[in-house]
Amino acid sequence: MRAVEIGTPGPADGLRLVDRPRPVAAPGEVLIAVAAAGVNRPDVLQRLGKYAPPPGASDLPGLEVAGTIVAVAPAADGAPARWQEGDAVCALVAGGGYAEFSVAPAVQCLPVPAGYSMVEAAAIPETYFTVWTNVFERGRLQSGETLLVHGGSSGIGTTAIQLGRAFGATVFVTAGSSEKCAACLALGASLAINYREDDWAAAITAATGGHGVDVVLDMVGGDYVAKNLDLLATEGRLVQIAFLASSKATIDLMQVMRRRLTITGSTLRPRLAAEKGAIARELERQVWPLLVARTVAPVVHATFPLAQAADAHRMMESSRHIGKIVLEVA
Repeated sequence: MRAVEIGTPGPADGLRLVDRPRPVAAPGEVLIAVAAAGVNRPDVLQRLGKYAPPPGASDLPGLEVAGTIVAVAPAADGAPARWQEGDAVCALVAGGGYAEFSVAPAVQCLPVPAGYSMVEAAAIPETYFTVWTNVFERGRLQSGETLLVHGGSSGIGTTAIQLGRAFGATVFVTAGSSEKCAACLALGASLAINYREDDWAAAITAATGGHGVDVVLDMVGGDYVAKNLDLLATEGRLVQIAFLASSKATIDLMQVMRRRLTITGSTLRPRLAAEKGAIARELERQVWPLLVARTVAPVVHATFPLAQAADAHRMMESSRHIGKIVLEVA
């Protein structure tokens, strides 16, 4: 099969198209003929040598795919298989998405939503799994609450805006340009702040009348952490999913205690298949009907052929995009 590997860690030019043996599905896995694969910032970090795959995962980049199942391995516990050859699925994978074939744990597969193209389906798993488990499970966002999303125009951000609104929350975002802010408002954000031009913390304080927000979803870290905590309402939750600025911060624990704040976060890639499978089932139950109705939907900014994965990474690193970048494999 054709695949894109990280030949030399570093710049995007280190990505190269190669021939690799087709992977074989292990017990509990399926083999997918990949039609499209999502591009995510962790792929860039892996290419830079800053985010190694978990033990046992493919060394190829790519954390989400959509395609057709071509082989189904027996379940390890002998349970009947849900999936059959020929099923159209999208799947979260721990690596190996940039290839013509990819294995995925069967429990991490979901049906391609009715009416969706493979490109659209490939843009779903990574961000929807991430937002669901972090905003709704760890962050416990409820209808009537307020959510602040940093990086509102990113794949994560565009997903969080739509899901937050769909489940009855008021969503505020920060983004890096007037164009990105306009896109966030069009997706349902009630307020979008250009962090390059305006004091986002002051704007959120004013928008909430000083009450603060209930949940903050942050991927910046660094000096954002203290500001996020200042902006949380009593019983508020800060959910950290990345740290584009820094993983270290200085905070005042007294305000955490006084206002009963929660600081949490997670990484998705190293979690057990059973844990990711549980997230998948909740998505299928609660979010898939919204996708089918297009109450929510992935925002695809650009597509590239598999052989042009380096160009896709350059776009990701430029941060010019709004929403998702997808590789067309087949």
